Amino acid sequence: MPDTTPPRTYQIVKERHPEFMEAVEKLASATRAQGPLDEKTAHLVQLAAAVAIRSEGAVHSHAKRAVAAGADKDEIYHTLILLTTTIGFPTVVAGISWVNDVI
Repeated sequence: MPDTTPPRTYQIVKERHPEFMEAVEKLASATRAQGPLDEKTAHLVQLAAAVAIRSEGAVHSHAKRAVAAGADKDEIYHTLILLTTTIGFPTVVAGISWVNDVI
């Protein structure tokens, strides 16, 4: 199982701006509570969005959290390859590379 410790940069921002990060964390909790998607599916959706915007850090984070929520490698890779016709092969391969960093 991947390490779910937040990245050092996240921890630094949280130390410097605790009220801001508290609000961000509450927003994340509130958005997850608003619908029927389970935690695993929510992280797969966020993983797909992270790949689409080419955010390596967010890909690492949501891949780790998806695994912690019960996603297996096949589900993660399927989530990524489904993006090919929407965001393109090179971006999907970059996302796969970033996922491979953590799983």
